[in-house]
Formats: sequence, structure tokens, C-alpha cells
Amino acid sequence: MGGPARWLLEADDEEGLREAFAFAAGRGVEGAGLLVLGGGSNLLVADRGIDGVVLRPRLRGITVSAEGDRVLVRAGAGEPWDGLVARAAEEGWAGLECLSGIPGDVGATPIQNVGAYGQEVAETVVAVEAIDRGSGARVTLDGAQCRFGYRDSAFKREARGRYVITAVTFALTPRGAAALRYPELQRALQVPAGAHGAHGAHGAHGAHGAHGAHGAHGAHGAQGGGGPSLAEVRATVLRLRRSKSMVLDPEDENGKSAGSFFMNPTLDVETFAGVRARIEAAGAIKAGDALPTFPGGEGRVKVPAAWLIERAGFTKGMALGRAGISSRHALALVNRGGATAAEMVALAMHIRGEVRARFGVALAPEPDLWGFTREEQAALTG
Repeated sequence: MGGPARWLLEADDEEGLREAFAFAAGRGVEGAGLLVLGGGSNLLVADRGIDGVVLRPRLRGITVSAEGDRVLVRAGAGEPWDGLVARAAEEGWAGLECLSGIPGDVGATPIQNVGAYGQEVAETVVAVEAIDRGSGARVTLDGAQCRFGYRDSAFKREARGRYVITAVTFALTPRGAAALRYPELQRALQVPAGAHGAHGAHGAHGAHGAHGAHGAHGAHGAQGGGGPSLAEVRATVLRLRRSKSMVLDPEDENGKSAGSFFMNPTLDVETFAGVRARIEAAGAIKAGDALPTFPGGEGRVKVPAAWLIERAGFTKGMALGRAGISSRHALALVNRGGATAAEMVALAMHIRGEVRARFGVALAPEPDLWGFTREEQAALTG
């Protein structure tokens, strides 16, 4: 789906990156015209393609060192993400286990602040190494400088387009407890609510977790206290993701997606009260009934986008032309065969428009949008 790039370059080391910068500059391609591609799993490219340079960093290598009561794992930006997670679980290093099965490369994870099942990389990232596109200089940013937010970071805001990430260092906990904050994961593992794992309250450097500064349920667990092992948690996460077609499987028709297309909206308490009133007025829930939410941090509330989509009248498996909603997960928009990027955008806009009209919530797309005009992007983000 989507059109081709005018130029596609790959770089195996830092010098290769600098050569790519020079190649682009020599052809008048600068700024937003030079796009950096990771695994391509969280991306929608316009049908017209990219009239510029697409750069794929392929820097590899993993090094491990001990520092006090933690293990520092440095991985090249081109390392497959799930391979790193698998190794961490096998070695007994807690901090990444709930992020199993997410496609893509290591270098993309801090940009998006990748998260799933109650865990996100903001909790463990302690250093991001990069090359400054303008000067060619090597820089290192610590976790605080990355300014992580929900599926967000400085690399998507003030530092957007400035750096190409070359390596990421994670601080993991040897023999640590698995992170068990997410209700669905707790149920699958038959763990009572209230059992937490490693990195629960403040993570590796004081950053917030996937459900706010103190997680979803409060207390911490302990690896030695009879809880599930990291390997068991990883296997369970993979099973849950597979049940939703959220792992790479060429035989799975529902797997032809960019993962979750919309982010879960995070609302302040006052806005949430108004949204709830509209949801009740629309008959999506009865007055007094519970509405599924998660703590969003600092007095905010996170509402499941999939729940809003289904209550707005969309069903799993429905289609609009050759684009459709996964029959397993309402957040995944799938290519049912020969779909264009324009068809995918039309479906996304239809869903977004109905949710906004009924409940007053503007869903934000999660994938990067490449090759689209500002007006086209604004239609999906404004």
C-alpha cells in the first residue's frame, strides 16, 4: 500500500548515515524531505509516494554491562525489537516483557515511546545515541531529555527531524518482577489486581509509566514471590497479541495493518465528565454504569479508543471498499486486498468523524503519515 520513494538508502554505521545526509543535501533534499524508516510497522504512505530520500538505518549490535542493581543493555537502532525483548526475558532482565511481539526496530521505540499491556519504554530508556542531521555530530540524550509522553517524545515534537537514532540503552532489572499492571494481562495470568512488577511507580529514571505516575493498581510484586516468570509473561502477551492479529503473520488476513490506528484519548476530568454525559445521552451506556477507563496521570483519564469506536456503531470485520476494520480488534484498520492509502484514510476519517459527532472526542492517529499534504494530514489530526 502506498507509493514508492524517489530514493531509498541504507546505512550500516554512522559514517554511512553521514554519507546519506550528504547524498540528500546534494540533491536539494533537506528537512522533512529526508525521512528515516525503521521497521515500517507504524506507517502509512500516501499513494503518490515520497518525492525525497528515505533512509533506513541498519546499525546492529547488543552490549550488556552491570551497573549496581541494574543491567544496562545497549542495542543498535537496526536491531529487531522483539529479538531484544526475547533475550531480556530469557536472561531474566525485567522491564521489557510486556512489549513482546511489537514489530519494528529498536531505534523507533523511543520516538513513539512504544507501550503495551501496562508498560512503555520510557520506564527503562536511560540513553539515546543519535547523529545530528545538521552538524553530523554524535549526541547522547538521557531519558529526561527525551521528554516522553503517551506515544510521544521530543523526537516527535521539538526535536522532530533533527536526529537519526543510532543506539538505545535500557536499564533493566536482573531477576526482577514482571510488570503486571494491565487488567487483561492480569486476568490471562490469573494474577489478582494489585500485583505489580518491576519499574511500577517511577521506572528507571522517574518517568511516568503506561498508566500514569503510579501505574494502574498501586502495589509492587516480587519475582521471588511466586508470581509468573518473565518468560511466562512474554508468552502470554504474545498469545494475547496473536488473538488480536497484532503479531506479524503472513497467513493472517487481519494482520495486514499498521497495528492500532488510533491512540487512546487522554482527557482532563472536566472534559471526561462532558464526554460521559454525551455517551449516556447517545445510549452507549446507562446512567450510573461503569465506563472503561485507565488513569491518565495528573488528574487525567484515558478512554479506550476501541470502546468508543464500537459504541459509535462500527463493528469488527466491517469494510469500506477494500479497507476494513479487523474482525479481531476494532483499533486495527486492515487492507482486505488491494486497498489504497486513500481508501484507508477514508475509512479512518469516517470512524473519526462518527466518534467525534457522537461523543465529542477527536481520535488521533497513531501511525506516521508520509507523503500526505498538510491539508490531508489536518483532516486526520485536526
